[in-house]
Amino acid sequence: MEHSSDILFSIGPVEITGVLATMWVIIALLALLSWLATRNMKDVPGVLQNLAEMSVSKLQSYFEGVMGKKLAKKYFPLMATFFIFIIVCNYSGLLPGAGHLKGFSVPTASLSVTAALAIIGFFTIHTVGFKEQGLVGYLKSFLSVLLPLTLVEMFIRPFSLALRLFGNLYGEEMVTEQLYGIFPIIVPLLMQVLSLLFCLIQALVFTMLLSIYISEAAGED
Repeated sequence: MEHSSDILFSIGPVEITGVLATMWVIIALLALLSWLATRNMKDVPGVLQNLAEMSVSKLQSYFEGVMGKKLAKKYFPLMATFFIFIIVCNYSGLLPGAGHLKGFSVPTASLSVTAALAIIGFFTIHTVGFKEQGLVGYLKSFLSVLLPLTLVEMFIRPFSLALRLFGNLYGEEMVTEQLYGIFPIIVPLLMQVLSLLFCLIQALVFTMLLSIYISEAAGED
């Protein structure tokens, strides 16, 4: 949650917080890197194009392993966007001044951001369900003796993703900050190294679970 002290400025009734400003910067940088990597594609790629192609290949293999080739091919742009946005937001917390400089906040350590990702995931899951199974077929998948539990689970699943991502990132930030106060050199440095792996795992877990939910909605085993 953002407090009034986090507000940088307002555009009419819209209050611009540090979290929102940081997200805008991240989105702009990702858009710029994507444009630079693809503006002049070559048979013998340069460094940036090569990194982009390697990243896409690795992500495609990952999502194919979770969703199957058919679904992964259809929904790869969406799932890759989720993964890249989350992991870059996570890693932004490792930059000097993150969470301390005014206007520089880690987006995925904010419940409002992770909740927004969950809402997008929620509508994605059911849109895919209707698209892949048809209206009648998808609605039939809810008809069982466990219908009440199925309906509750339908709403709980995406938002558990939001709480998990927010809780882990926010908790990691708080622990690291406290350790800086107690052990100003060695332990915080170790936490920064572990955070490199931790941030990757959180992005993988979020997108893996969302991929599984989408596969189930599509009627895949």
